[in-house]
Formats: sequence, C-alpha cells, structure tokens
Amino acid sequence: MVDIKTEIIIDCPIEKVSSYASNPDHAPEWYVNIESAEWLTDRPLSLESQIAFKATFLGRELSYVYKIEEYISGQILIMRTADGPFPMKTTYTWEKLEQNGTKMTLRNEGEPSVFSKIFTPFIALLMKKANQKDLIKIKEILEK
Repeated sequence: MVDIKTEIIIDCPIEKVSSYASNPDHAPEWYVNIESAEWLTDRPLSLESQIAFKATFLGRELSYVYKIEEYISGQILIMRTADGPFPMKTTYTWEKLEQNGTKMTLRNEGEPSVFSKIFTPFIALLMKKANQKDLIKIKEILEK
C-alpha cells in the first residue's frame, strides 16, 4: 500500500487555489508527469465526472481515467481510478489561512498490482518527490 501526503502553503486566496487545482484542464501545467487531460463527461467538474489523463512515469507512458467521487468547491476533491497497474485515489484539500494564504494538501493512496509490489517502496519515494515538485509548481504559478 502506498499512502503519500504532501502539503504546501500558497500565498493566494483559497478560492483561487482550489479553482485552479480542481480544474483538470490545468493539470498538465502544474503536474510534472501529466501530459494531457481529456474530459470524457461534460463540464463543469461534478460528482461522476470522468477525465482521461496521459502521463509519463519511470519512462513509461500511462493512460488512466479518474472518476470524481467527492467535490466540495474550496474544501475537497477526491478522485479515483481503478484501471492500470496502480489503482489510485487522489485527494486534494484546501485550508484557508490568515492573510489570504491557503494550505493545499495532495494525498495519493494506492495498491500496486502483484508485480509492482516488489517496487512499492521505490515507487512511493519517486511519487513523493514528484508530488513535492507538483506543489512547488502550482505555488509558483498561482503566486505570480
């Protein structure tokens, strides 16, 4: 089991941070490994929305579909994929801080397939590093 949680303080109002982060169209801009996001359902984001992502991880191309399980604007976004070698649940939470700051938390939980279990500690370490880079990137974009 992989359970990675990363956080960052962004000097922007919570509405701006959550709106930007929860829009799948922005994912390729701030996620290091995501190359594209394609809506499979109608906009705007809501429960049951489905978005197909293409990414690169460990030199391999990955394609997967996230389904939105929970979404409360400005508070939480939970999405899950059941396909691929590494079914994943991704959670974003946003917490309003004083002076228009926002604490954003990115959490990934997943259970690798039998083959991948051998590499789980290595994969978890690389995912944590990637998540940290992702949060630094979104901070840079939103604080401009």
